[in-house]
Amino acid sequence: MNNSKIGFKKTLPVFMSFIVMGFVDIVGVATGFIKKDFNLPDNLAQLIPSMALVWFFLLSVPSGILQDRFGKRRMLNIGMLLTGVGMVIPFIHYSFPVMLAAFIVLGIGNTIVQVSANPLLHDVAPREKYSSYMSLSQFIKAIVSLLGPAITAFMATYFGNWKLVFAVYALTSVLAVTWLYFTQIEETKSTHGAATFKSCFSLLKNKFIVVMALGIFMLVGADVGMNSNIANFLQNQYGLTLESASLGISLYFTALMIGRFSGAIILNWISARRFLLLTAIVALISLGGMLLAPSVLVAQIAIFMVGLGSANLFPLIFSIALEKMPDRSNEISGLMIMAVSGGAFLPPLMGLVSTGAGVRASFLVLLAAMIYLVGAGVYSMKK
Repeated sequence: MNNSKIGFKKTLPVFMSFIVMGFVDIVGVATGFIKKDFNLPDNLAQLIPSMALVWFFLLSVPSGILQDRFGKRRMLNIGMLLTGVGMVIPFIHYSFPVMLAAFIVLGIGNTIVQVSANPLLHDVAPREKYSSYMSLSQFIKAIVSLLGPAITAFMATYFGNWKLVFAVYALTSVLAVTWLYFTQIEETKSTHGAATFKSCFSLLKNKFIVVMALGIFMLVGADVGMNSNIANFLQNQYGLTLESASLGISLYFTALMIGRFSGAIILNWISARRFLLLTAIVALISLGGMLLAPSVLVAQIAIFMVGLGSANLFPLIFSIALEKMPDRSNEISGLMIMAVSGGAFLPPLMGLVSTGAGVRASFLVLLAAMIYLVGAGVYSMKK
């Protein structure tokens, strides 16, 4: 019982960092409000999410190198503090350039949080439960992502100021930083010397790490491609209105939440590698079923099953990669989070295919990504 209490004292503040991690998803609903407030054209409005997300590609590896030098807990606190600072900036002066600056700071902070939180969770979680803890952490992040639009709408309706959601996020970030600051954690140290750009990218010589990193790239690209094109697919294939078609997005996110929570439980009884293969197969078959669905109902069921199948793929791939080389966790984490940039590459590719061959054909890009993930699952089982 005493060991359990000690464990929770260390794991709970780390789990709270995943709440802060979910704050970056506020960029979606904020873009709509900012566009309306400043009467922006679409091309300028789309700068807002770009300012927040481009840092995953640019800063993930440098963040992994820095945390090898200064420690995961310290870097995680820096990331959460920057996130809080980004949330305060809109209250200094509300203008479009200032909001861009706010999301730049938020994006930098969130990149550091994503690079540091996952390997720090590895240090406080029981080894045999790490995959389960990773799924639980992603479930926590998903809840925050879903609550963001609700909190924003509440602030806009009852207080007449949607930006108050940033005050809630800033206060939560400060609480998270304070809690983690006073929590002592014994971190895993590298046995290969200080991390450098060379040592980080040298991991790409390891075939297993390359396969897993590409798995993250394909998965995040498929996830962003799914949630941004579901409504378009249902409208195009079944003639639904935008309002009705948007139900498909809600079904997808609901399935992700259910899948991550149940995955955290299931992983207590099944190995991460076997679960990776099984769920990747479910996602692939379900996506194929969605494309061939004879009715809206069947398509909606298939969309829900795609969400269930893909819900745990990110934490599974991440945890499997870290377990392969735990003493290189900082460098591996940097590479894996850099691969999150797949969300910026596959959707535009879908757009190109859609323009030339139609909406349904564009989902073949996601089908190819899912086939790769099944292959990665088979490869991980063999290794």
